Amino acid sequence: MKRVERSLHTSSGRLAVVSDVHGNLAALEAVVADLRDVAPDLVVHAGDVAALGPRPAEVVDRVRELGWPSVVGNTDQMLWDKSVEAEQRSRAPRLHSWLDVLFGVLAPWAAERLGDERLGWLGSLPRERTQAGVRVLHASPHDLWRAPMPDAGDQELQDTYRAAGVTMAVYGHIHRPYVRTLDGLIVANSGSVGLPWDGDWRPSYLLLDGGRPSVRRVAYDVESERRDLSDSDFPLADWLERVQRSGTFTRPA
Repeated sequence: MKRVERSLHTSSGRLAVVSDVHGNLAALEAVVADLRDVAPDLVVHAGDVAALGPRPAEVVDRVRELGWPSVVGNTDQMLWDKSVEAEQRSRAPRLHSWLDVLFGVLAPWAAERLGDERLGWLGSLPRERTQAGVRVLHASPHDLWRAPMPDAGDQELQDTYRAAGVTMAVYGHIHRPYVRTLDGLIVANSGSVGLPWDGDWRPSYLLLDGGRPSVRRVAYDVESERRDLSDSDFPLADWLERVQRSGTFTRPA
């Protein structure tokens, strides 16, 4: 199927932002089905498409087939930029056990299945896209690995996401959807399709309808994802299944 990436322009003001699929094909397909009913003018993917789930290659191929303009996420970057491991270990010494798993187990497993061509596509993605006053990015403008949490202060959000001509900023990364209205700026998080961490196992995405953002949740076939975990020989299947079913993050033992 021909892959065509559409413009970020949305003439009637209906835009969906999907993020953090993390190789969960079953969850992605449920969101795609919901989007068919909602029928936005455009869908943008806000990063972290492949790693941490059982179907990295299939998810990348599906997103490209759908023609969604995309930005790069931190777990996309780690697949093709080997320099980020040392930097993150230096910045987050308390997370070394998680970084051991992330860089030593999950990244190599995903990269092997993606292959050079898909990795090249991930490496070509921009850090953000802005049009018609809507700024879409993965985490923070200058940092793919850090982003404000839902309880961040208004000033932190303003300092992070305000830019000339921007009336709304939408990001992913933290896997916790929310919408905040500030003075002259709306900041929203789309949550995660494949790996929610806000206590609700259902995938989420953000819909902007006439400039009004709302979070949508979509149930999906978790048994299909369980079969994918088994069939793919994903290296931490029991851990990932617990996280997906609970909607909360815990580090692998």
